[in-house]
Amino acid sequence: MGSSLSSLKVNGKSIPFIFEENRQLPIVSLQLVFQVSGTITDKDISGVANMSASILNEGSVISGSEKFAEKLEENAINLSSGVGAETFVIRLDSLKENFEKGQKLLTELLDAPNLKKSVLARVKNRIKGTMLQKNSNFDYVASNELKKMIFKGSPFSKPKIGTIEDIEKIKIDDIRNFFKTHLTISNVIPVIAGDISENEAKEILSQIIAVLEIGELKNLPTFEVSKTIQENILIKDTKQTYIYFASPLNVKYSDVDLYKMKVMFFILGSSGFGSRLMEEIRVKNGLAYSIYANGSVEKSRSYFSGYLQTKTENLEIAKNLVISVIAEFLEKGILEKELESAKNFILGSEPLRNETLSQRVGQAFQDYYRGHPLGQRDVELKQIKNLTVKELNSFISKHKEILELSFSIVTAK
Repeated sequence: MGSSLSSLKVNGKSIPFIFEENRQLPIVSLQLVFQVSGTITDKDISGVANMSASILNEGSVISGSEKFAEKLEENAINLSSGVGAETFVIRLDSLKENFEKGQKLLTELLDAPNLKKSVLARVKNRIKGTMLQKNSNFDYVASNELKKMIFKGSPFSKPKIGTIEDIEKIKIDDIRNFFKTHLTISNVIPVIAGDISENEAKEILSQIIAVLEIGELKNLPTFEVSKTIQENILIKDTKQTYIYFASPLNVKYSDVDLYKMKVMFFILGSSGFGSRLMEEIRVKNGLAYSIYANGSVEKSRSYFSGYLQTKTENLEIAKNLVISVIAEFLEKGILEKELESAKNFILGSEPLRNETLSQRVGQAFQDYYRGHPLGQRDVELKQIKNLTVKELNSFISKHKEILELSFSIVTAK
């Protein structure tokens, strides 16, 4: 039995949810996915969404951090919160026999999060410590500088965890307001699967979601990558050069040709050995240990990006070769053998992407979230199987915007 889309009513509000019954193992997994609740909601102060997730990981005000964690550990329950660009996710996993206890703890957490000044201070210190560690990771630094350029003025221009200056500004009221306005019945899309019937799932979801305020679903803002070609070079004490690059990508998450984009970038830069960029930059010229490039298409933004590391003296050669390889790819397209190789890998590895319960319900959620019927992945695989070189090259030739590359570089003197 595959994943299905169902619905229930909570406090008069109709709630869609993704469900899959699977009796192979006595486990139950639940995710509460809140739309328009990720880092995209950070406005003047970055890091609020991420810190809100960190606060939820500190247990409830009723039990306190340590006691709450003990209850989870004693019953082998995993309860955690995390944040992405567009969504905020709370996940609960346990053996079926302990799921009722997990349900009660999750309800307690949602009803009375640990909003104490001492908890906020502890979380702030931990996040600032993480920031200081990341500042010596030059991949992280180059990536952040790139996003600062291409997403200037948007929430994506700052790191997901925020900046030290913004972290200092966050108050308990900011977190409380985030919970009140984003973790709501109107925003939630539950995903529940495992050793459980659909009726049991509805009963569990009804009890948990009922503690949330109804709220309202906000419109998801969209952002475009800067069309101005830019370059930023940071001089650091490093023994190699870190090159990050990005450009606009005129593809939407709802486009019917999205499957062509996936094959296009698989061949260009996301397939590891065998990709155009890897072949030219590492294999033929020995300019990098690895290079990766891919398109990112989400509801809120679309862009092309990639990265490589090289010797400091090879900076200009490597950068210019990246531009040259992409330009030739856009002009001449791909060969029949490249398409066949891509098809064989994508179609052949599909069972590995669909073998676990979490993978299946995750894909079902993505189908629903992007406005597709469940099972869209199977449709895409058939389209990829029937894709011709002529069709793909026609698609590639229409996306010369990816050559409008901006570069963020961390290098030595």
